[in-house]
Amino acid sequence: MPTLTKLYTMEEASEHNTAEDCWVVIDGKVYDVSSYLDEHPGGDDVLIRATGKDATDEFEDAGHSKDAREQMEQFCIGELDVAPPPIPELEIVSKKKDLPQKVLNFTKQYWFVPVAVVGISVVLGILFQRKK
Repeated sequence: MPTLTKLYTMEEASEHNTAEDCWVVIDGKVYDVSSYLDEHPGGDDVLIRATGKDATDEFEDAGHSKDAREQMEQFCIGELDVAPPPIPELEIVSKKKDLPQKVLNFTKQYWFVPVAVVGISVVLGILFQRKK
């Protein structure tokens, strides 16, 4: 029967960032190194600084031996969940349906504009007729 692998997000792994509770992520795997901090040859601060991010580059740059790589497997608690977050579904709204309502709202709000144009036209028409 295959062993089920627990998946963790980077956010979950980064919450474990103290000397009492320290997780690191290396090569897509999550390691709980809390019990190893005092034994780590580079010091506990190196491991604590590696939390909250993918520490693969730092691990590789340190030049760890084959024995160190084998030893770290005992601290593996799962894998990093690299699936992208779900994209929220967008609601599609037709602008054509909203247009009559927008025009109605516009005319209610600015009713005085057409009334003023008609009023000015009537006054100018009367004045023009009197001058003839």
